[in-house]
Formats: sequence, structure tokens, C-alpha cells
Amino acid sequence: MRHDLVRPTGMPAAFASALAAHPGRPLLTYLDGATGERTELSAEALGQWVARTANMLVQDCRLGVGARAAVLLPPHWQTAAVLLGTWSAGVSVSFHGAATAGLPQLGPGVEEPFDVTYAALPRIDDWLDHVPEAHHRFALGLARDAAPMPEPPAGYRDYLAEVRRHDADLRPYVPLRPDDAASVDGTSYADWGRLARELADHFELRPGDRVLVDAAAHEHPVKWLLAPLAAGASVLLCANLDPAAVRQHGRAERVTRVL
Repeated sequence: MRHDLVRPTGMPAAFASALAAHPGRPLLTYLDGATGERTELSAEALGQWVARTANMLVQDCRLGVGARAAVLLPPHWQTAAVLLGTWSAGVSVSFHGAATAGLPQLGPGVEEPFDVTYAALPRIDDWLDHVPEAHHRFALGLARDAAPMPEPPAGYRDYLAEVRRHDADLRPYVPLRPDDAASVDGTSYADWGRLARELADHFELRPGDRVLVDAAAHEHPVKWLLAPLAAGASVLLCANLDPAAVRQHGRAERVTRVL
């Protein structure tokens, strides 16, 4: 296993392009009707979370290409940081259906231990028994304003507390091949990039669009995250909002597309 950082290729390259093109422009805005949270991240701000995540995996966990991550997280701005940071470190990602960010279920070799697990607090007890144990385990409280959790569950580290200790800049990369596995079912970085572009075309997303996404209706990150990135669009990710509130926020946030 290589322990170096890797250059995002195919699917992660869409984020690198967004960062280079408009670093200060809002890229991902998260609204939660249950908590009243509104978190807006520019490409540069999200890039810092992505870099910290990748650096944590490489420098602290000693993981890189060939390592495997299990993700049990809902659509959320922190999930975007986890996904893009994990992929940027070259670590393949696996998901458990209905308990996760929505990508394919755990693929072949699911009985093999994972190297790292990210789990939202409400989902640890309900679904973690379905995921093989991992040496590195991070819990995410997904609290408003990125507040740290008072006490992580036994055997887990607080993702936010740990990731904040690391640099907000990525170290020099080594090449990552487009056909390297982005998920443990063998789907490559290039495959995810191709699918994201196809979905962006299907939804007629264009550079500069402000795309409203209902998190409950589009749990799959290729829809709420990767397709807009591939199109050069920004995302308004709405959770726990009724239809009237969604329409209201759409007008206030100058949405140009609804997914």
C-alpha cells in the first residue's frame, strides 16, 4: 500500500477544477430545517476540510492507495468533506444501503476488515453491526456549526476534533490512475467522473448554476455532490424542510435549477 497523497483524477478532479476556477464563490450551502443550521462553504473553505481529511488519513492513519473506508453518513456538508478527502487520499469508499451517503452497497470482499469507518451518531447502533470492524473509527455528530461532541462513543474518535489538528493544505501528490478503484466494488475514479458528467447533462446543469437538492429525495452523492461539481455548479443542499420551505429558500438563495 502506498502512503502518499494522490492527485485527484477523474471524479475528484471536478472539485479541483471548481477550486481553481472560483475559490471564493459559494460552492456548497447546507440548510437544515430541524436545527435552523445554514452553513455555506466556498470552494476554498470546503477545500480546507478536504485537505485536512486527506492529511489525517495519510499522516495520522497511514492510509493511502489500497486502503478501504466504510461510510455511514447522510447527505451533509461534512459528508462532502469526508468523501472528497478520502478519495483525495486514494482510499476506496464503501457504503451500506439506506444507512449511508447512498452509493452502492458493500461490494465483493465485504467480509474483509476495513481500514477506516466514518459513522453518524444516530446510525452507529442501528447499522454498524453490518460493517466489518475497522482499526480507525471516526464518529460524526453532524451538529450545528460543527460543534464537537461532548464525548465520542466508546472506540471512536470525534472526526471534527481530529481533522482540525491537520494542515489545511494538501502535501505534494503522486499520480493516481483513472482506473484505480474509488469504491470497493471496483468502480474507478474515471467511472464515477463519467457518471457524474452524464447526470449533469441529464439534469441540464450548467456552469454557474445554483442547484437546489432535497437531501431526502437524492441521497446518492453522485446526484447531490458529484454531478453539480462536474457541471461547475454550486449546491444548496436542503434537509428536513417541507415543500413550502424548500420553495421559499429556493427563491431566497437565487436557485436556478432544482434537482
